Amino acid sequence: MTIQEALNQGMNEIKGTESPKLKARLLMQYILKQTRQYVIVNDMKELDEMQEKQYFEAIDKIKKGFPIEHITHQKEFMKLNFFVDKNVLIPRQDTEILVEEVIKIANKIGATKILDLCTGSGAIGISLAKYLSKCRLTLVDISKEAIQIAKKNANINEVENKITFIHSNLFDNLESQKFDIIVSNPPYIKTEDITNLENQVKKEPYIALNGGQDGLEFYRKIIKEAYKYLNKGGYLCLEIGFDQKYDVIEIIENEERFEQTYAKKDLYDNDRIIITKLK
Repeated sequence: MTIQEALNQGMNEIKGTESPKLKARLLMQYILKQTRQYVIVNDMKELDEMQEKQYFEAIDKIKKGFPIEHITHQKEFMKLNFFVDKNVLIPRQDTEILVEEVIKIANKIGATKILDLCTGSGAIGISLAKYLSKCRLTLVDISKEAIQIAKKNANINEVENKITFIHSNLFDNLESQKFDIIVSNPPYIKTEDITNLENQVKKEPYIALNGGQDGLEFYRKIIKEAYKYLNKGGYLCLEIGFDQKYDVIEIIENEERFEQTYAKKDLYDNDRIIITKLK
């Protein structure tokens, strides 16, 4: 079977999924360990028996609802490459809005220390370390597996010397450190809604999705404690669910420690991030 024949068959087998043509090609690139250009130019090249077997095993996983990123272990975010697997949330393009806003704030205030809570793959913190030359980052997660993956991604993106990794449930193991910015994309899906998610999303770690009964559990904890770990005039920057803007702002306002709170939308016009400043 040629590369093109396998691509055509693979694409037909997964045509009920999103972007079947792209997925079929990305899987081929992964199996062959080659570039997009190679696959296009060598489309009449014969696959060997092992390559063909591996390719259609991967196609079968897509049919069963596995995210392609859990097969290829690759995801691009902020023009950087990240390793991902079943232990971490797959970085989303929507989250780039949060990173871009933190970069603007950090440059404006001359930030030197940033804390990334619930870091997962490290996509947020590692991107900030890469694009903010004067900042040191502290990346925190409750999952030991996530911390190991974040360390791997720091090495891949050559920022390991700028980052401290801490295994902790939110602020528990941080002692008395202070930061210029705290950023977090915490779990924010209501417990009861998780069963209704797409199969692909349900394959991601439950702990990274479950935001408690109303989806706001982590926002309450982070907003309540953040002031202890922020320098005066420091910023708290949060990703939110599309329908959580007013609830999260209300939690912030009830604390009465913050000011200049604002929200920004993502590329799909959904409210996606909330920024607030410690008085």
